[in-house]
Amino acid sequence: MKSAVDPLLANALTQKPAGLSGWRRFWHSLEAVVGSVLLLIVLTMAALASWLFPGDPLEMVAQPFLWPGDDPAYRLGTDSLGRDVASELFHGAQVSLQIGFSAVVVSLLIGIIAGASAGYFGGWTDRVVVRLAELFQTFPSFLLVVVLVVVGQPTVTYISFAIGLASWPMIARLVRAEYRQLRSLDFVLAAHSLGYSPLRVIFRELLPNVLPSLIVTLSVLMASSILTESSLAFLGFSDPNRISWGSMIGDGRQSLQNAWYLAVIPGSALAVTILALNLLGDALNNWLNPRSKGK
Repeated sequence: MKSAVDPLLANALTQKPAGLSGWRRFWHSLEAVVGSVLLLIVLTMAALASWLFPGDPLEMVAQPFLWPGDDPAYRLGTDSLGRDVASELFHGAQVSLQIGFSAVVVSLLIGIIAGASAGYFGGWTDRVVVRLAELFQTFPSFLLVVVLVVVGQPTVTYISFAIGLASWPMIARLVRAEYRQLRSLDFVLAAHSLGYSPLRVIFRELLPNVLPSLIVTLSVLMASSILTESSLAFLGFSDPNRISWGSMIGDGRQSLQNAWYLAVIPGSALAVTILALNLLGDALNNWLNPRSKGK
């Protein structure tokens, strides 16, 4: 009897929702191509910043308010303190991407653990997680980040943690909803029959089936994290030892009438990055959404 049942259980374990497929279909999307190219440009800027501009981007290197093209050595001009705008722009890409990626990692870790526990176990665990998420969502996320940064130290690491801490409820709610739908499927029941531990079922059997929904959300969350950091820097809540696009815009707002390029250049870079992430998010949603297949 055992030899007859085990193959059935093993077969049930393989009957999971369809995984990622159709890379050719994904790259046929205009949003995917344009978004990938734009994001690749920003990533290249961040990767080459230390090589192209090895000095400190906050160092004063020339006279203030050199317009782009006035001096070949400083192709994008200088700011009000005589700092190289091109160097600030490239190094700012590092900080903005670092904060966006780190904040996403923090929110993922908290959100997946909380949402998976709530969706899989239910009961009091579900109630506690839902109440905590509601408590965090009671406050506007940006206001919560501002309070956390003011209480702590405005370093890049701490700002990333604060943004991630304010963003985890969105991930937790998504993961919880997916787990509540998946936990009653045949492959999960088969895993229980085979004696798999709850941790194995949660992270090895269920989590891979939630990844498509998470991947789409991550692009939106990273764009939101970069915008939040830029807003913080614009208001003066940024790491004083690091340059970011938000701090460049904040410094340039005082010179909009006579040196508008100081705000437009980093603002354009920020807009391109957010556009790239949004385009990739739309492309991923069309690719992973079963309702869009065949259109």
